[in-house]
Amino acid sequence: MTKKTKSREKHKLFISLVLIVILAITALAVLSSYLASTNSPVNAANSEVINVEIPKGSSTKKIASILLENQLTKSVSAFKLQSRIKGYDGTYKSGFYRLSQSMSMEEIMIALQKGTAVTVRFTIPEGFDLKKITERLASENLINPEKFSLQVEQGVFDYKFLKDAPAGKERLEGYLYPDTYEVFPDSSEEQIINKMLLRFNQVFTDAYYARAKELGMSVGEVMTLASIIEREAIIPEDRAIISSVFHNRLKIKMPLQSCATVQFILGDQKAKLTNKDIAIDSPYNTYIINGLPPGPICSPGVASIEAALYPEDTNYLYFLAKGDGSSVFSVTYEDFLKNKDAYIN
Repeated sequence: MTKKTKSREKHKLFISLVLIVILAITALAVLSSYLASTNSPVNAANSEVINVEIPKGSSTKKIASILLENQLTKSVSAFKLQSRIKGYDGTYKSGFYRLSQSMSMEEIMIALQKGTAVTVRFTIPEGFDLKKITERLASENLINPEKFSLQVEQGVFDYKFLKDAPAGKERLEGYLYPDTYEVFPDSSEEQIINKMLLRFNQVFTDAYYARAKELGMSVGEVMTLASIIEREAIIPEDRAIISSVFHNRLKIKMPLQSCATVQFILGDQKAKLTNKDIAIDSPYNTYIINGLPPGPICSPGVASIEAALYPEDTNYLYFLAKGDGSSVFSVTYEDFLKNKDAYIN
């Protein structure tokens, strides 16, 4: 190789290195500009608070998607990239946050590392009906009862289990799942209802839908039966047996004769029902109708839902509360009367 050729090669190498440096600087400048633009607030002039819940176990991508849905970031990929570059990836905490579009991406990232904002916790026990749920939430200053009832009756909630729910004031009876919840103090009635419906949607699994179909029952019928079981059963081990009694009666078109359904009509729990009570003309009165009432009479827990779906295999047609929390079961009416004499009279 001649000196002239070597000189040309060195010149080419120098030019290549210069081009690489220029390209690197350009790329770095473009990246810096991109990071700066994506870090800027979505809307610096809008400081309105947006309540955001980050569920446990959320990945950075999932968090970015939640932020995008709430218009708090401009891009999922940008949030993921910024998180990785700035060392925030994998450090975010689940919880409840009060954010705004006026916050930069980094401000949001820092907030997500600090943990939960102030929230209010409430508990709805198993067996509460809509009336009691409304009273509980109102007593804790979480809702306006009139607005809550209006949402129950007319609110738009897109869940497949509500497709056969009866219209009217009892539309969501049975579906506001009994559990402990955390909400923002300024959560709307619609948000609280939706949170409880979402929990029900998580509890009522695909396996439950399949089992209901196997039994020839709709979700509404399963929940109606589960709600009656919830009110009738005192001890857990009786649930599936009580369920078998009702399933057996339904098969032979025998009235369920559940005191719990009459108590639902009355609105108040009575120690003992009268003949006048069990003669009330109502589609919820299972002493005078065959089959199930139009809808649930309370919000049952998962144990009662499973009892409705998976009853014990028995021939029982009757049961009686013994007074100690347990029930005694019988196949014939004659045996039922004997049990009544033994435990009641």
